[in-house]
Amino acid sequence: MYLEKLSIVNFKNYESAELELNNGVNCFVGDNASGKTDLLDAVHYLSLCKSYFNPIDSQNILHEAPFFVIQGKFMNSDHVENIHCGIKRNQRKQFKRNNKLYEKLADHIGLIPIVMISPSDLDLIIDGSEIRRKFLDGIISQFNREYLANMVDYNRVISQRNALLKQFAQTNSFDKESLEVWDEKLCMLAKKIYHVRKEFIGDFIPIFQKHYENLVDGKEAVNLVYQSQLNEGAIEDLLKEGLHKDKILQRSTVGVHKDDLIFKIEEYPLKKFGSQGQQKSYVIAMKLAQFEFIKDKTSRVPLLLLDDIYDRLDNARVGKLMEMIASNSFGQLFITDTNSNRLSELFETLKVPVKVYEIQNGAVKS
Repeated sequence: MYLEKLSIVNFKNYESAELELNNGVNCFVGDNASGKTDLLDAVHYLSLCKSYFNPIDSQNILHEAPFFVIQGKFMNSDHVENIHCGIKRNQRKQFKRNNKLYEKLADHIGLIPIVMISPSDLDLIIDGSEIRRKFLDGIISQFNREYLANMVDYNRVISQRNALLKQFAQTNSFDKESLEVWDEKLCMLAKKIYHVRKEFIGDFIPIFQKHYENLVDGKEAVNLVYQSQLNEGAIEDLLKEGLHKDKILQRSTVGVHKDDLIFKIEEYPLKKFGSQGQQKSYVIAMKLAQFEFIKDKTSRVPLLLLDDIYDRLDNARVGKLMEMIASNSFGQLFITDTNSNRLSELFETLKVPVKVYEIQNGAVKS
């Protein structure tokens, strides 16, 4: 599947724009803050019903405009998929597939698989565990609907359990039976989520290591460790042991919402010992592994979005990345850069046709 046509109105930096796209490589070039990344984010909305950069939908509406609309025409081998995303201020987001409104946005996830690589991905290394869990969930949810549903239910259970713990503290009371109702649901869902995550990581690591080795020509070894409280014992026992702490803190301290991914290079923490180039290569290798994993699981080629790929990567590593992409049938590619000639020359060397769009202050010129 590839995106043939993209239309946007009142989205971020754009009053209006309409693009006819190449089913191969599409390059958006222009100065910083010209609106290149906004186009990638519009494509991301059409795939995953949300922005890659700002989770607050209303803040993605052009200043003082009442709404934004993003529409995409996707071509599949035997049919067309018309996707519509519309957001009005202070109203519920609307998402349509072929003019039919989705009742649940989760029903759309997986139809158009996508992988985004951006300078902001270094937050995966620098920030807390929540962003790494979101990365993990974002991959699995694109090929496992049951997992996505379990995650929604699990988050609801944690919210209800936390509310009950706060109520106990406020009323200076404790109702064991009421808490056990939520504990039972938490345990059931946590086990399912844990087993899917553990199996996924086991399959994901060798693919990730392969891509990292290709990027750096095998100069160093990397690893990825899945850290979970459920590695330590049964969730039922862990909940009982943590109850005293939960009552004091008035929140749930045990469960898969505490899981984390530990990034290592040569068996040392990447955050502390990895250079900027190594950290960027690590994250890119993870995203390429994400691409390959989703492709294998769904038999669909994801869209690949590369934002400002020269950020923190030298020319040699960018050239190696593009060589890998060009030789592995990565499908439709969207890429941004500030240099109008650099990418064209690179893809010309690789004998890959490319369509270039010049972006200036929210205006697109093909």
